[in-house]
Amino acid sequence: MVTRLTVDRHQQSKKGHVIVNRDQLEQLRARPKARVLVVGGGINGVATFRYLAMQGIDVALVERGDYCQGASGASSHMIHGGIRYLENGEFRLVHESVQERNSLLEIAPHYVKPLQTTIPIFSTFSGMLSAPMRFLTHKSGKPTERGAALIKAGLIMYDVFAGIGGRNTPWHNFKGTKAARKDLPELREDVKYTATYFDASVHNPERLTLDVLRDGLGASDQARASNYVELTTVTDGTATLRDVLTGEQFDFEAEVIINATGAWVDLTNAELGKNTKWTGGTKGSHIVLDHPELLAATGGREIFFENEDGRIVLIYPMLGRVLVGTTDLEHDMREPAVCTDEEVAYFFDLIGQVFPRISVSEEQIVYKFSGVRPLPNHDDTAPGFVSRDYQVKETRLTDSTMMLSLIGGKWTTFRALAENLGGKALAFLGESEKHSTQGVAIGGGKNFPTNEGQLAAWYAAREDRAPHARLRVLLERYGTGADRVLAEVGEHEELLTHSSELSVQELSYLVAHEQVGRLIDVFIRRTNLAFRGLVTKDLVTEVASHLAEPMGWDQTQTAAEIDHSLSVLAESHGVILA
Repeated sequence: MVTRLTVDRHQQSKKGHVIVNRDQLEQLRARPKARVLVVGGGINGVATFRYLAMQGIDVALVERGDYCQGASGASSHMIHGGIRYLENGEFRLVHESVQERNSLLEIAPHYVKPLQTTIPIFSTFSGMLSAPMRFLTHKSGKPTERGAALIKAGLIMYDVFAGIGGRNTPWHNFKGTKAARKDLPELREDVKYTATYFDASVHNPERLTLDVLRDGLGASDQARASNYVELTTVTDGTATLRDVLTGEQFDFEAEVIINATGAWVDLTNAELGKNTKWTGGTKGSHIVLDHPELLAATGGREIFFENEDGRIVLIYPMLGRVLVGTTDLEHDMREPAVCTDEEVAYFFDLIGQVFPRISVSEEQIVYKFSGVRPLPNHDDTAPGFVSRDYQVKETRLTDSTMMLSLIGGKWTTFRALAENLGGKALAFLGESEKHSTQGVAIGGGKNFPTNEGQLAAWYAAREDRAPHARLRVLLERYGTGADRVLAEVGEHEELLTHSSELSVQELSYLVAHEQVGRLIDVFIRRTNLAFRGLVTKDLVTEVASHLAEPMGWDQTQTAAEIDHSLSVLAESHGVILA
């Protein structure tokens, strides 16, 4: 007998936590006004929403797709200070980024993990003359290899920015040829040195975004947020919102509208009758490989280097797979961003440059993804030298309505950026900050077990509620929020036939609490099953069958959702499910 959850979509859970579902849309309709309306459900928009909610501001957020569906979900999964930005002279950004990286390791340890990073070096003094010229002119010129001396200088500065005392990452180290090849025996033979330092990676960026959202909704009774809702027009300060899933429209009033649509900022402004040319995003693509030999060759660390064409190359382990990226290509925002065959060939060539004895093939690719960085308009500046810093543009819509457009921004600095952007909204409203987000644990990062002893104790305390393997999946997916899920799914959880990582009851939980709008949301953003190459056609069909009842889908709509999921996986991610 399958136990199903009874979902009351119009109340808070009896457990006391916030129900996050499509009823957020009904709350927007029921009270169609807020002091601040945030447009864009990527990490920066969601973090700004959370910050404002913590100040007690009546704030609403809408996202035309799913949360973290755009650039935030197509990143290199890195939380990093940006050592390369030193050469751009962006010292403020590097310092802020390194400090925010350190902070995220503390406040979001369930998703943000230390990442040992190694740079293979093939010369001693290369780049000593070209680097200052690149710094002064911001022109790429002819790419020149960085030698050990230049990299050493950069890493010393990077470590200083991370702090002299109270560090939560080790200092960098250099190794010569023999020691380097002992660590990484598959490296090409002409490596002279390796430089190793620590940054961090975010294993589940989509779920971290959902945690930030949940925290925002829980911070204030006035806070509301809905995905699959788009802003279509603003007339005399009144916004028109459209439910993407039904086509229904309604008006919404706000004193401040925050345009946090990333690389789409100019297109969003154009829809509102404002002609701006503030953005110039570049496309970055990645591939995910199921390749045990390459995974072993990385030695559990990221391999980071600059290709001869000046692009940064990343090869590193992620969730039992190998993530390879990234490109940096000009892109027309009116076209979808997809990873092309040419980019795949480029990645294969890069792998061969680093690990020449390891072969890779198309069959080993389990997932592809591509996104557009929300960079500022950069004219003739080479993409790699465009500032990764952020700025806020103000546009007066009426005497009483202001629009703030966010230009730029990166994953690592989302918390600090949100305080900056949210602070500008507060200033316009005549309000002041009541609570900082500095040091505040995010979602399931609160009380997360961070060492072997704590982890063993966490499992032991719950061994009577679910098998160890199931507890591990839930802890990795929800952090300490796993307790909330365990309480909802009950003792008689029924795992799916085609995946041991999902159950019938958990799917009902996702519908009730995490604003699932489309079937594809489950595979890409509520879980990482697609990223790891664990989605099959049978699984798609099975999940759809169990979602139909709680989502209210009839047979025709269920079939349409299956077709849509298969199409997205094939066209956007190169996953063909026969």
